[in-house]
Amino acid sequence: MSTSPPHIWLLSPYHSGSHRVWALGYQTHSRCRLTLITMAGRFWKWRMQGGAIELAAQARQRLTESGPPDAILATDMVNLPAWLGLLRRDLPGHVPVFLYMHENQITYPWREGEKRDLTYGMINWLSQLAADRILFNSRFHLQSWFEELPRLLKHYPDYNRLELVEQVRSRSLAVPVGIDCAYFTAADRDRAPDRTPLILWNQRWEYDKRPDRFFALLQRLHAEGVPFRLAVAGQNFRNSPAEFDEARVQLADRIVHWGYAPSRQAYADLLRQADLVISVADHEFFGISILEAICAGAFPLLPDRLSYPELIPAELHPACLYAGEEELYHKAVLRLTEPRPAPPSLRRHIAERYAWPVVAAQYDDLLSAARLR
Repeated sequence: MSTSPPHIWLLSPYHSGSHRVWALGYQTHSRCRLTLITMAGRFWKWRMQGGAIELAAQARQRLTESGPPDAILATDMVNLPAWLGLLRRDLPGHVPVFLYMHENQITYPWREGEKRDLTYGMINWLSQLAADRILFNSRFHLQSWFEELPRLLKHYPDYNRLELVEQVRSRSLAVPVGIDCAYFTAADRDRAPDRTPLILWNQRWEYDKRPDRFFALLQRLHAEGVPFRLAVAGQNFRNSPAEFDEARVQLADRIVHWGYAPSRQAYADLLRQADLVISVADHEFFGISILEAICAGAFPLLPDRLSYPELIPAELHPACLYAGEEELYHKAVLRLTEPRPAPPSLRRHIAERYAWPVVAAQYDDLLSAARLR
């Protein structure tokens, strides 16, 4: 039996943002030998439709150079059956294939007025059928996918094979994303007693994160004279919601930072200054940015739904989770008038469950066990 570390191919056709951070994080902390087979992170629909062609060409080159891998880990943006079909004469059939679901295209909320295109949800489903194991980044993601999947399949007139749903679910499990907790953790968070608390937004500037709710809360706090400063970071796009431009004018006297941080170090420094991180999202499959802020010491206020309840220990739900806008407002007032950092028990919880060395070991164990079969 070989004692060399398993050689893993990681397929990432949309290699930017959180997908890139995830792939590089695993590569850095894995005891396996990871080869990243990637494409630039743009044109997501084309990546799902046709990215398999380029990924197959790169894979053939890798086969020529170093032979087949011991296992394959593909992201949800890969059209996996197309990729496997293109390599049917090249890739040995015994190599186990894992599919990692960062997101999916049937429960992701579409913009108001947009018609859902079922094509991409079907690519996700066919990829799951082709994979040996399916990994979801949270229990919420896994459960919501399999709850919605039968409705997707019932859109089609016949031969929809609904019995396969439970078969695929039986080989699916939740394995989280890793967080670089050590990098974001603040060595010293002493605060001057007269320092105005800093509220942080570090999520994507998109409609599903509900910036309208976030800035409405801040406007209410502003009108009531509640002291706060504001830092708005996170990935922003050419067509970001209008609420961002409006808030930049309306809350100008509260803003200390606006826009994408110029470097990872600048982003980490900003997180270490934050006192309060708030989510009002309609959609969250995991919550990387929130966990990063908690590692840095920011106290979280999060909805009591989506993936958030499984990220926060049950004993801290009353302090960190809220059920509606009024409860969020009152908890925000409390945290701004009596600021405190994220509880040490919460930061330990995050480090013990989501730090990359812990998570990478889970991935390694799954992939190595498949290699031995």
